[in-house]
Amino acid sequence: MPGCLRCRGFLLVEVMVALAIIALSLSFIMVAITQSIDTVNTLRDRSYAVWIAQNKIAELRLTNVIPEVSATSGEVEYANRHWDWRAVISETGIENLFRVDVSVSHAGSEDVVRSVTGFIGEPIAPGRSNQVWNSGQWNFGQSPEGATQ
Repeated sequence: MPGCLRCRGFLLVEVMVALAIIALSLSFIMVAITQSIDTVNTLRDRSYAVWIAQNKIAELRLTNVIPEVSATSGEVEYANRHWDWRAVISETGIENLFRVDVSVSHAGSEDVVRSVTGFIGEPIAPGRSNQVWNSGQWNFGQSPEGATQ
């Protein structure tokens, strides 16, 4: 019915308030999504940096020589990105046991993404470590026959 007071729609002010509420809600959602993406990227980079550092320590161990107390650095491409690493080898106070601290950062950046510490001992002949364990020297509560004492 034209002119009926009870048959009216939304006012322009009500529509504008509803749109403002929706716009604020969407902006808060976008901020939350952006923070989640940043967190995921940071965790990804930290994981890559740990893997790079562990690879460097493994490479030093696989050389099978007593390392020199020194600091080395280099660049590596990993996961389609360039990374800088720095390895510092220091003495531990125990003969022929060395500490290796590897720091990894994005190429060209001074900010360290992650640091990993490892230890390198005196190299032994391949297969020699198994001989020590199999000799019965380390039986941990068992007699040489394997029976519990």
